[in-house]
Order: sequence, then structure tokens, then C-alpha cells
Amino acid sequence: MSVLLGDCLEKMREIDDESVDLVYLDPPFFTQKEQTLKSRDNSKQYSFDDTWNSIDEYRAYMEERLRECFRVLKRTGSIFLHCDKSASHHLRMALDNVFGYNNFQSEIIWNYKRWSNSKKGLLNNHQTLYFYSKTQDFKFNTIYTDYSLTTNVDQILQDRVRNEHGKSEYKKDKDGKAILGKAKQGVPLSDVWEIPFLNPKAAERVGYPTQKPILLLERIINICTDENDVVLDPFVGSGTTLVAAKLLNRRFIGIDISPDAVELSSARLDRPIKTNSYLLEKGKSSYKNLTDEELNILRSIDAVPVQRNKGIDGFLKEYYNNKPISIRIQKKNESLNEAKRNLINASKRKQCSLMILIKTELNDLYGERLIRDESDNTTLLIMDSYNTKIRNWIKNR
Repeated sequence: MSVLLGDCLEKMREIDDESVDLVYLDPPFFTQKEQTLKSRDNSKQYSFDDTWNSIDEYRAYMEERLRECFRVLKRTGSIFLHCDKSASHHLRMALDNVFGYNNFQSEIIWNYKRWSNSKKGLLNNHQTLYFYSKTQDFKFNTIYTDYSLTTNVDQILQDRVRNEHGKSEYKKDKDGKAILGKAKQGVPLSDVWEIPFLNPKAAERVGYPTQKPILLLERIINICTDENDVVLDPFVGSGTTLVAAKLLNRRFIGIDISPDAVELSSARLDRPIKTNSYLLEKGKSSYKNLTDEELNILRSIDAVPVQRNKGIDGFLKEYYNNKPISIRIQKKNESLNEAKRNLINASKRKQCSLMILIKTELNDLYGERLIRDESDNTTLLIMDSYNTKIRNWIKNR
């Protein structure tokens, strides 16, 4: 287990033939920029140069190093190359040249959520991983995931056969009863991975540009290696691959031309820190605290729902006095005063000058009204929901 300083082309030449089980590389992406980022405490700046004279120079650089990756891989080994839209098609061709088109296994899309208004066009919310094996006799561990909420699990438990027309139908015994199939483990992992990008406050974030989450590398390592296998990262960067390998009891080799990267990787290995994903552990539904009725109310006024705020349920898309307009929908068994207090307290932190409280309970006085607070120049609009208006109308007839 080691972290080596130097050009990965030269350092890989020191590694024995067919001695590595998995290569993962997150090389320069041909962004034509110098990538820089500061550590969390702003005490150190990490950077690497990703500028090239031409795409041909970049492709030749990568292909030369891919040939060394091919040499050091065992016959049962595989490679995962990480890239983005900048030069993914060139890298795919380089991999075909070195590993062979027939050894291409998957194009994996790593999908995540990041928001930016910095450019014209569609948001960049994914990166690509090319998965190639050295031979067809490659090691592969199937990972199972949960069934979709729309899947009729009771139906897939029943065995199926092809009828004389080639169509699938339930297999039945002589009495016409459906025959149960083998136990189901779930759905095999697909080639679209939704793993959250490291947020700025994540415990494992170290301030290295292009740092990837440990969860992503753990998935890759689990797919193609077993305990004590050897994992190689020729562009080790912040050391995420090595930390993931160590946590999974794999041996590892990391290489980087930057002394800062080697120092950082070594420090992380001494004290591995992993940030778990609440999204992956609990699922998307765990973020939802608004009811379907509340969501329908927000949609009816073209508001943006807020799922994780105790006082605010949504915001209007337009501003009032250049400040956001917050919305709260009165909860069941919540008094109007409680709802008002929760909305006002949460809205102060968002600097809202206009707040809207939508009343849903009949036990409070109804009717639209404005409440102005001259001391902090805020306005609260209290209004009935459509359902409340109808129920009030019926009640008073």
C-alpha cells in the first residue's frame, strides 16, 4: 500500500505486469482551465493545470498512460475512467484503441444535483464513467438495488415461461396455480447512479478541486474487486480512491505528480473520514414533509415548494421589494397564531418583506386581511385556501 510522487507514466512502469485488479482514474478532463480550490479553513490552495495545446496532445497523453494501465491489470481486471463532456468521446476512442471495443462493458452516468445560473444552456448535472475489462473473463460482483415503487413485487415472485407465441406468461402447475420462482434479491444495479455530490460542508471535503465522494468510489471498488485485491489510481488527487479502498480492506497504489496531492492523500489515509448520504440511506421520500394537498395548494399559486423548513412551505417565483415572498400553509390542529409565529420567525432569516399565510382550519376567523409591521417594514397576508372558502360558504348557508 503506497502513495507515489511522480508522473504516473513513469511510476506505472515500475509496477509488475498483471498485478492490479482495478484501475480507477480521474484524470484531467481537458477543461482548458487551471483547477483551483482552497481548503475548508482557507489555509491552503490546491491546484492543477488542465490546459493543453490541442486535443491531439491530450489524447496522446491519455492513450500512452492507458497502455500502462492495460499492462498492469490482471486478466480478470477492469478499468473505470472518469470524465465529463469536455473530451469524453476522445477518451472513449482511446479506450477502444487500448482495451478493445469488445471489452467495453458500460457507460455509467453519475447523476447529481448542483445548481448554477452562470451560463446559457442546460445545467451540467452528470459526469461519465467508462467501464472496460481487460478480457471477457473479468471479475464482477452483482449489486442489487430496491425495486421501484411502481413494481408489483407480488407478480415478480411468480415464475414465468414463454408460450408458443414467444410471449411471457406465468408458469402454472397441473392445477392451474401459479408456480413461485426463486427468491428475489432486488434489481441489479443499472448504469445510472444517483449519488450526491459532496456539499461544501461535508466532513470528508478537503478543498481539493474535482474531489469525488467516497460513496462513489466504494461502489466502483465493490463491483470489480474482493477483499485484499489491489486498486490503482494513477491520478490520485485528494486520495479518495485510496481512502475508499482502505475502508473496504483492499490494497492500493496511488500516484500523483503533485507533492500537495501526495501529502493530502497520505494525511487522509491516516485519518479516514467518510460522509454518509442521508439521501441514499433514507431515500427521496424522507425529504418530503409536505402533504399532497399542500403541494396542490402551492402549485395552484405557482409557488416553489420547500420540503425541509419548519416555518416555510414555499416561495413565490417573483419578489416583493427585491426580497423573496414566503408562504406557509396552516397545518392540521395548528392555530392561526402558531402558524403565523412559525412563518414570521422563519421568514426573518430569509429577509422576506412579504409573507403569505394560507388558512386551512375552520376554527379561526376567516377572510383575507393584511397585517403590517412598521417596525421592520414587513407585511403578512392571511388568506383562505379554496377548500376553506368552500367549507365556510357551506357552513354559513
